[in-house]
Amino acid sequence: MSVIIVQYPLIIVNLKTYEESMGGNAIEFAKIAERVYEKTGISIAISPQLVDLGAVADSSETLVFSQHVDPVTYGKFTGHVLPESIAEAGAVGTLLNHSEKQIPIETIKASIKRAREADLEVVVCVETVEVARKVAALGPDAIAIEPPELIGSGISVSKAQPDIVRGAVGAVKGVNPKVKVLCGAGITNGDDASAALDLGAEGILVASGVVKAKDPYKALLELARAMQR
Repeated sequence: MSVIIVQYPLIIVNLKTYEESMGGNAIEFAKIAERVYEKTGISIAISPQLVDLGAVADSSETLVFSQHVDPVTYGKFTGHVLPESIAEAGAVGTLLNHSEKQIPIETIKASIKRAREADLEVVVCVETVEVARKVAALGPDAIAIEPPELIGSGISVSKAQPDIVRGAVGAVKGVNPKVKVLCGAGITNGDDASAALDLGAEGILVASGVVKAKDPYKALLELARAMQR
């Protein structure tokens, strides 16, 4: 099993299924993240496609998160994502309930439980403050607030809708102070990242702002430097 070494503030780079981040490119992003961590000390995790997860985990010291796991156990679950398999492949954590892979609240609860049993860090994505409050009661390690209309827009939630970030932080901490809050959706530069931390977030979840940047290393370095406090 993987040893949890995730630290906050945290940057999670979701590689999604972008062509720019498949296969060997996913490994390159992990190496970029490792270089940025060495330069800044800010913890960075890469979330590749499942098929690339093992190779990415073996390629560098960068933290690796699965994009999803299912609440299944060993046995007859063809096509499902077994948490233990993710941990065995080298992941230290997983995303759950991304807006592109949403699951019901009861499935979130069961998935958190199973991920815990595999010693995985759990970050649950939510779209609203109300859902953030409900998920906080389930005890994940972190909740990422991401209004779906801003995902991939280049318009950061930390600037366009700061009350949502502030509200999510208040709601989550009011239920369970141990749960971290990450800020996602549209974060592309250092000002966006800094604004997220100013609003009480303890990290960021990014994707196209890094993956599709002309210079991914420069883009990720700018985000990390903005989070040095």
